[in-house]
Amino acid sequence: MGPGDKPSALEGAARPQKRSFSIKGHRTSISMETPFWEALQQAAARENTSLAGLIALIDKGRGEAGLSSAVRVWILDYYRQRNISP
Repeated sequence: MGPGDKPSALEGAARPQKRSFSIKGHRTSISMETPFWEALQQAAARENTSLAGLIALIDKGRGEAGLSSAVRVWILDYYRQRNISP
């Protein structure tokens, strides 16, 4: 990578980060790579909600999917529908 080049999103994808939340009074944790966390935080800000509130909303509609997977798919869908970059 040369001077002024933007770092690749893959650089932050190597090690998932684990964060814990309370959903409906129960503690749960999600492991995702840094680019997903950043995109989720930006989406929460755009939607004027907290990260925990957004995750609770995603949890409500996830069906049988694992929560981390449901969040990743939600992020992809969110940005595709709005045709915006995270």
